[in-house]
Amino acid sequence: MTYTIGQSAFAHFFTADTTTAPLWFVVRIYVGYASLMAGWSKIIHPSWFGSDAGASLQGFINGAVAKSVCASTVAASACHPSVQTWYASFLQNAVFSNAMVWSNAIAIGEFAIGFGLIVGLFTGAAAFFDFFMLLNFLLAGTVGSNPVMLVLALCIFAARRVAGYWGLDRYAMPYLRHTFRKRTL
Repeated sequence: MTYTIGQSAFAHFFTADTTTAPLWFVVRIYVGYASLMAGWSKIIHPSWFGSDAGASLQGFINGAVAKSVCASTVAASACHPSVQTWYASFLQNAVFSNAMVWSNAIAIGEFAIGFGLIVGLFTGAAAFFDFFMLLNFLLAGTVGSNPVMLVLALCIFAARRVAGYWGLDRYAMPYLRHTFRKRTL
């Protein structure tokens, strides 16, 4: 069975019309550059990347866990910690004990996401993983530019059909569809 779902002209213009490719190119480059540089700064720093990595991530986790409790001067009814206790528990139990592995994965992941967004290759996947990584940073209590980048990554993901049009996706996606399409006998 085939179902057709209508899309508004506004949504179609921003997520599927190739005339918006220049807009998505600029947004993609901006978000990609931020991720690439964040990843590169971690890759060249020995406390983030390599066999001795993990010290910076452990400090980050300790800071996040400290944000999961309120000061003793704050009443329990008014306590709204920056980090939820369930996420602080996840950080302590799953991430802290494997800080070297997670630290290397974060550094390489940020760099790969940034590279993918800049060259426009696998734009949808890069935007999804950027969104997921930024969501985890927000859950850990870091704000800064993360909310803006999170929204931009979500927008790039929503417009993934056209966001990579001015990039390698324009050539790679048709090739991959042709190579891996279902073959009927």
